[in-house]
Amino acid sequence: MSRVAVVGATGYAGAELVRILTGHPGVTLTKVTSRQFAGQPFTAIYPALTGLTDLVCETYDAARIKNMADVVFLSLPHQLPMSLVPELLEAGLRVIDLSADFRFSDVRRYEAVYQSHTVPGLLDQAVYGLSEIYADRIREAHLIGNPGCYPTCVLLPLIPLIRSGLVSPVNLVADAKSGVSGAGRSLSLAAHFCEASESFKPYKVAEHRHNPEMDEVLSREAGHAVHITFVPHLLPMSRGMLATSYARIMPSVDSGRIMECLNDSYGTSPFVRLCRDNRIPDTRNVRGTNFIDIGFRLDDTGGTLVLMSAIDNLVKGAAGQAVQNMNLMLGLDDRAGLMPVPYPL
Repeated sequence: MSRVAVVGATGYAGAELVRILTGHPGVTLTKVTSRQFAGQPFTAIYPALTGLTDLVCETYDAARIKNMADVVFLSLPHQLPMSLVPELLEAGLRVIDLSADFRFSDVRRYEAVYQSHTVPGLLDQAVYGLSEIYADRIREAHLIGNPGCYPTCVLLPLIPLIRSGLVSPVNLVADAKSGVSGAGRSLSLAAHFCEASESFKPYKVAEHRHNPEMDEVLSREAGHAVHITFVPHLLPMSRGMLATSYARIMPSVDSGRIMECLNDSYGTSPFVRLCRDNRIPDTRNVRGTNFIDIGFRLDDTGGTLVLMSAIDNLVKGAAGQAVQNMNLMLGLDDRAGLMPVPYPL
């Protein structure tokens, strides 16, 4: 049984990793690290796991990680992972990074919105961990750049339609909403209860750092430069994400061809649920799960496809997809550790 470690275990995504891995039937969680809470039991920070784990948070020690893990999840702020990854790879470990440090193929795109990259040579080795799209490459990878939550929610519905030529890659628009946990556990004024409660607002319009990430992937799939206009919004709830994307359909494309394309791409995917019988995605139905629910409508008059998708931003948008990638890398069932029954309410 493979051993896994979570570095940065006390942020929201890190805690989700601990939750999922604690109940995973195919791996053993051997180590959790936290600079802020070193020396404290994990359950002192997250009492919900009382009785389920006895792990104590430690400071990061590469030698101990290398001796006690086969797979390492890095749930750290951008820039920190790039300083840790080379040594972990040299030791033969497999690494899944939840930051943006290894999501980009083009170092210039990364540096334009983050900071200087200290190990750009590893970008050619890293695989973008959009599980349903790049599964074959993920299985052989040693370094995964786990996608952002917004790109996961937006790209999964769009990519099959771009690949099939059913929609135009020109003038794409994504209007997306996220729960406050997407901002992370660190204190910030915008995430305070009085600031976020009973409020709904866009933020970082046309300048969100997930936009270049989506542009790079869509450009790769289309075979030429593509830009998607992206407007994120903050929802007054703790978790959940809903994206509504707009694309112009190509001539003679109807609802049947759209559904056929999505079904051909995802009909056997355990975590992609296509909404049928006029149902539309709802964040409530994916809460705490690794599912993405996808629905669509055609505006025949305007020739516009309206794509709708819902995920849990902390699971399919972060920790759950990371575990799904680990399952692929280790030759496990995609669903291992990731099939809790959703809450009906």
